[in-house]
Amino acid sequence: MKTKCITSFGMLGLLHTAAFAGSVATELTPPPPDDAFAQARRPISNPTLFDLALPTNNVHPIFLYHTLPDRISTGGGPVPLGGDVQLYALQFELALNERLSIVATKDGYVDANFDNTLNDSSGFANLGGGLKYAFLLDPVSQTAVSGSLTFEFPTGNSDVFQGEGDGAANLILSGLKLVDDWQFAGGTGLQIPFSDEQSTMGWISAHASYELHKWFIPLVELNWFHVLDAGDGRGNFGGQLGGAVPGAVQFEGGDLFNLGAPGATSNRDFVSAAVGFRSRLTDTITAGVAYEMPLTDEEDSLMQDRITLDLLWRF
Repeated sequence: MKTKCITSFGMLGLLHTAAFAGSVATELTPPPPDDAFAQARRPISNPTLFDLALPTNNVHPIFLYHTLPDRISTGGGPVPLGGDVQLYALQFELALNERLSIVATKDGYVDANFDNTLNDSSGFANLGGGLKYAFLLDPVSQTAVSGSLTFEFPTGNSDVFQGEGDGAANLILSGLKLVDDWQFAGGTGLQIPFSDEQSTMGWISAHASYELHKWFIPLVELNWFHVLDAGDGRGNFGGQLGGAVPGAVQFEGGDLFNLGAPGATSNRDFVSAAVGFRSRLTDTITAGVAYEMPLTDEEDSLMQDRITLDLLWRF
């Protein structure tokens, strides 16, 4: 009888210990919420390359109002330009599962209005798209890292500095970290053309935002583009100065234009900063606006400043 009592008390002690240990473990590692990434927001600037690391289903209309420098650098000295470029685009993403998605990254209609030197023109941008895969997706720490492979096809109109060469591949690495109401995101990649008519470029983008209120989520972003190997696109874009533009300019075109300029070795770097905010209109729709300006010499680029408006619908 005494042995049975000791055994019973021992079993009760083990059960108590196990229950206590389970409660401590639960407190230390709480289960993730149903959608740990529901508050994640897409970056706004560098829209064709800098994407959210999460595979999702979404539709993403974009409007850019991009003003051009009054003067730009050429091999013969500064040349007057001025004017603006307007872009109307629609991106989309279709998630095949929680880690893999199909992305349409570049398209749209370009309306270019020049004050000097070049001819006003309009036409379609190149088409681009590919696959995104999240090889790290941790809802507990709210961390995601993904890789993308996209292709840009030379389907656009040469009058708006598209459609030349044999296209290009983009290798992209994206990261995301949520910390309470803060969000930190980054991206880096290579744009590798399939012909010498375009330049090979690397880029890095960074994003930080804080959700003060669902209607006001301020953000700041930085973008750096670096020419690794200048193209030899002399004669590209024949509708503008008979194809003389790439051979004359001393820089590259940043996120939207790959001029294939041999003189881009003179100014390999273009850096811009963007400030703006997002508004969470509903649980699935956010709107954003950002003002962007170059931190490098604006005459060594095609940007004086830019306003980007977008809408993101996740479904």
